[in-house]
Amino acid sequence: MLWTVASVVALGFLVALEIAARHYGMRGPITNQAREVIFAPKSGPLLYASMALMMVVLTWRERMIAAGVAVGIDVVFFLVRWALDAKMMFGNGALWVVLGYAVIAVTRRTGRERALLLKGVGLGLLLVAGRKTGDTWLLVTSKTRPTVLDQYVATADHALGDPSWLAGRIVRATGPIGDHILDYVYIQLAVAAVVVALYQLRNVAAERRFPSHHLVRTFLVIGLLGPGIYMIFPVVGPIFAYGADGGHWAVADLWPNTPPTGVPHHMPFNEITPRNCMPSLHTAWATAIFIHSRKGPRILRFFGVFWLIATLGATLGFGYHYGTDIVAGVVFTLTIEAALRSLERGWDRAGIQLVAYGATVFTALLLSYRYLSVEMADQPWVFGPLIILSMLSVIYGYIRTTQLWEPKATPARQPEPQPELV
Repeated sequence: MLWTVASVVALGFLVALEIAARHYGMRGPITNQAREVIFAPKSGPLLYASMALMMVVLTWRERMIAAGVAVGIDVVFFLVRWALDAKMMFGNGALWVVLGYAVIAVTRRTGRERALLLKGVGLGLLLVAGRKTGDTWLLVTSKTRPTVLDQYVATADHALGDPSWLAGRIVRATGPIGDHILDYVYIQLAVAAVVVALYQLRNVAAERRFPSHHLVRTFLVIGLLGPGIYMIFPVVGPIFAYGADGGHWAVADLWPNTPPTGVPHHMPFNEITPRNCMPSLHTAWATAIFIHSRKGPRILRFFGVFWLIATLGATLGFGYHYGTDIVAGVVFTLTIEAALRSLERGWDRAGIQLVAYGATVFTALLLSYRYLSVEMADQPWVFGPLIILSMLSVIYGYIRTTQLWEPKATPARQPEPQPELV
């Protein structure tokens, strides 16, 4: 029942976004995804990652066959595109395989096996649909929010020492090598999430069921709720509001050399640049990857740490985010993760308190960025530590509460001494 309701809601949401995109003369998520059956996909690695998620329900023999079919189809598409001198990109084969297993589930499977395979297909399609949905959401934010709040956020960012300006200078100093590494990390975030999710879902094929909570759930909920905050708190980011990428809409070409000054106010901006800065969802997703990698082997834990640090460097160093929305993104993720874990295990007092506290801190941060930004800039030694402490308090609350939820290890029973053997 839960999967049916979720599927119906997701389909309705996609249809609504398709209509909204058409209203603005653009293709929506459904059309864009359907085009990738034939035309060059936007991201081949993402489609293969979605196929990998779907394959967690298959046997190893079925996985090998599916992977071989996907590669074979892509080879055919590659040769045809090469002959026609068309845009080159792989990934169609992976999408064909996922859709093919949807047909197999309906026509060749029954009962629990059909439901399990459809869940796997749905998981894979949700990953790519989430990417298409996000693209349409960004279009909607740019069309419906003519003014942005960047000046308020940039002013509040003085309390944290203008970290985006500092990180921007550091990234420029690293040259093309650092730039390319961070750019790859930033773009392939969803693929990194699949790496962690595959470890969490490694036993699905053997147990014939999904775990009650895993990274993909958190990833999708972050992507569903985050764009709603974009609409409430529209911000484009320092490289657009204060950099050359903003063109004549920018306040001035200041990023990353000169932090802005002056009294903040609403500023009009173009209808192209997405208002996707507050909170930083890349930070939110990277934080979720870090959290879910903690119970994996050492290499996976190192992977989670690296991806979080590199994502923070990219979001700040490329000028896509301010320090203030990085803090908001961390609090946003911990609150969602706490809510999902509480939903999984049953709501208790500790879970309710943690979610309520996280939501309160998140709301207080956004309100302070908007209405106390001047005071925050004037007294950075007061408000800077307060911002960091508010984030650390949510982190501490999450760690403390989730430790209470962990099953207590039962000590090994010691054999009783036997007097006749003494």
